[in-house]
Amino acid sequence: MLEKILYQTAATATGGRDGAASFADSDATFALAAPKALGGNGEGVNPEQLFAAGYAACFLSALKHVAAAQKIDVPAEANTEVSVGLGPRSDGGFGLKVDISVDLPGMAAEQAETLIATAHQVCPYSNATRGNLDITPRLKAVA
Repeated sequence: MLEKILYQTAATATGGRDGAASFADSDATFALAAPKALGGNGEGVNPEQLFAAGYAACFLSALKHVAAAQKIDVPAEANTEVSVGLGPRSDGGFGLKVDISVDLPGMAAEQAETLIATAHQVCPYSNATRGNLDITPRLKAVA
């Protein structure tokens, strides 16, 4: 499906949820630990946290890309929060629930919502999960 690969990396995990993960092109290594909610000690990162962090960063980058193409300034304080839940599926196995909340302080709601919807069509994580997860990114409610 890709026309060409612009960047490729690899990660290696050992020990499953209670092990470690490292990257082929980085010195970064993560101690992995199952969260307390799943019976672990919670003293490391877990796959859901890594997925949430990757998706949040990627989605905000996609939003900035879309905004730049439309010559729209994204507020410096813009941020994306991705919540990832893990649980059993009714048809067996386990699945994920993902929610995306985008904060674009000072931007008009209509313009922000249009950018968010367009970013969801561009973001590689959104494209990878489309059809598998029901994700509707939302503009964070202004208090």
